[in-house]
Amino acid sequence: MQEIIKNYVTKEYVEDDTELTYDTPLISGGIVDSFSMVSLKRFLENKYSISIPDDKATPEAFDSVNKICVLVREYVK
Repeated sequence: MQEIIKNYVTKEYVEDDTELTYDTPLISGGIVDSFSMVSLKRFLENKYSISIPDDKATPEAFDSVNKICVLVREYVK
């Protein structure tokens, strides 16, 4: 899961040669903005057949690949 999410974020949002790690700050680091967060949420919901409540899709929850994995695992059956 970590690698899938990292690859998606890199492909969709990284504009230079920045090398992401699982702990790279995505929101606070300026890689993912609020608009991109919405598309990332849709990607996760489609990929893992889940529904992430809007109140759980916070900038803090989306601030690194590892944090996103924790969030997604809450909803994967």
